[in-house]
Amino acid sequence: MQSSDDRARGAGDGPERSAGNRRDHGAPSRAARHEDPWCDSSALDWGEPYGAGSPHPAVPSARGEMDAAAVHAREVYVEVQRSAAFQEVRGRYRRFVVPGVAVFLSWYVAYVVAATTAPELMARPVVGAVNVAMLAGLGQFLTTFLLTWAYTRHARLRRDRAALELRWETQELTRETRGGAQ
Repeated sequence: MQSSDDRARGAGDGPERSAGNRRDHGAPSRAARHEDPWCDSSALDWGEPYGAGSPHPAVPSARGEMDAAAVHAREVYVEVQRSAAFQEVRGRYRRFVVPGVAVFLSWYVAYVVAATTAPELMARPVVGAVNVAMLAGLGQFLTTFLLTWAYTRHARLRRDRAALELRWETQELTRETRGGAQ
């Protein structure tokens, strides 16, 4: 019996057969270019160098020389980081996040410790088949949602406007540094 590609079935079971299958079934050829930005081009041709003959892209040295504009831009960012406005934004962030994380982690550790050391307490029924462990577990989810809501509200009311103003000022200063480029 013959297959649709005019070869007998079972003939050519070696690498030639699999190469023929790829060619016959529309697999991409080696000459095909992938324009997908997420495609890992180094994995397309196993065993071949990056880009099939093209040189590696240049990676700037961490200790390399910087031009005057880059040095001045760095100074702008350091100046903004040391400013009172930036310190106030960071302080507001820390004053919310540190206590929030401490409270949530304490609540989580208390739940885990209670579940492991006091199983009879956690198994105590509250209403019907619902016990203390179920209520505490649902409380973990509720606490997560409440903390997320409180964080976004705090950020919107207390930090976002000041951070946006800082970002705008920083971009203006670095734009002036580059000589009004863009």
